[in-house]
Amino acid sequence: MLCSSQAAAFFVPTTTFQTLIVSLVLSRLDYGNTVLVGLPAYLLRRLQLMMNAAARLIFGLRRTDHISHALITFHWLRAQERVLFKMAMLMYKAFHGAAPLYLSQLVRVADLPGRRCLRSARTNLLLVPSTKLFIVGCRAFPVAGPTIWNSLPDNVTSAPSLSTFRQRLKTFLFQASFPDIIIDPR
Repeated sequence: MLCSSQAAAFFVPTTTFQTLIVSLVLSRLDYGNTVLVGLPAYLLRRLQLMMNAAARLIFGLRRTDHISHALITFHWLRAQERVLFKMAMLMYKAFHGAAPLYLSQLVRVADLPGRRCLRSARTNLLLVPSTKLFIVGCRAFPVAGPTIWNSLPDNVTSAPSLSTFRQRLKTFLFQASFPDIIIDPR
């Protein structure tokens, strides 16, 4: 798909070519990628290689050139962070009742009845059910979703709206993906 798109680079403007590649590649990578939670690193590497090839095609980079600058320029998250981003977005919607009912029923807040008067009783932590099968059980939505949600900082999970949550989450994951980059919060 990318090889046949390379010929189109000479006939269309750069911004149009960039939009074409992004819509062809990233839409395919993002489609249903919440099922990729917990996938082994060697399988996620294949998705990352596809993203790297798309960025190289847009920038006209050689295979031996570093790709991090191109990913940073596009504000693209790495493959692992894209999967976490999608699952965290789904958890936010389930936590706030915007997800389908069958998903919202799987999410339970970790409230303890004796902690009503404490400040820590109003946390955004979710209950992570125990599993018997480690490999398969940890990848299931009721386990993987709350685990990812609980790993996020409080300033991300306490966002008042979906757009604010999305912005804070992407910033957090972008900083985790590229720790050497300083992001100016505006």
